[in-house]
Amino acid sequence: MGAGHSAAGRLYRPGATPVHRLPAHLKLPAVLAFALVVVATPREAVPAFAVYAALLAAAAALARLPAGFVLRRMLIEVPFVAFALLLPFVAEGPRVTWLGVELAESGLWGAWNVLAKGTLGVGASVILASTTELRHILLGLQRLRLPPLMVQIAAFMLRYADVIADELRRMRIARESRGFSARGPRHWGVLARTAGALFIRSYERGERVHLAMLSRGYDGTLPVIDRLTATRAQWAHAAALPTAALVTCVLGWTL
Repeated sequence: MGAGHSAAGRLYRPGATPVHRLPAHLKLPAVLAFALVVVATPREAVPAFAVYAALLAAAAALARLPAGFVLRRMLIEVPFVAFALLLPFVAEGPRVTWLGVELAESGLWGAWNVLAKGTLGVGASVILASTTELRHILLGLQRLRLPPLMVQIAAFMLRYADVIADELRRMRIARESRGFSARGPRHWGVLARTAGALFIRSYERGERVHLAMLSRGYDGTLPVIDRLTATRAQWAHAAALPTAALVTCVLGWTL
């Protein structure tokens, strides 16, 4: 089972660190458990979120991921940051004044809640993607007994993303060679027809790929070449992050 060289594949940063060597079927539950613990933490437990950030920083340092590398890939959450910054202005309830501007107290807490938990979740996902090849992620999902059809759809989506992108690039070059340049709403019809043609070509390519697979003995399941195994030490290493986060969460609720 493989994956293409799409933008998602370029998130991976090769390395030989303990984090890189952890099997994907251990890292995936660890990141999911960490995210669930972060979401379950009360927003008023501000020190707990500082501990979570320190845990992620330690994991990134152990994986030898530069801070700039991680921060650049976390820019995907910018739209959520913009939404969070609007909450203090549109929320209702008691108001507080800061620098001459009235802000809703509930909105401030809501913005903090979104920013803190969202940033930590994105950071954990970036570390996972940066230390795990897409092929191994798919194998890990298969090892975790996810529905085989979902895993196969994800595998084909990743494998053929570059193929579809290249098809779209050729169509764009063909349009431009004929003097077309999209400059306003009057050209949206041409772009819509391009999208329709791309859908038809993708559908036809999918049919050809499926027929080729059937001719090679495809029976609804993909063969698994790599058998992923994990040692007790690797189980312990994978459990370290969510366990430390869970202890922090419990302290955040009790203290």
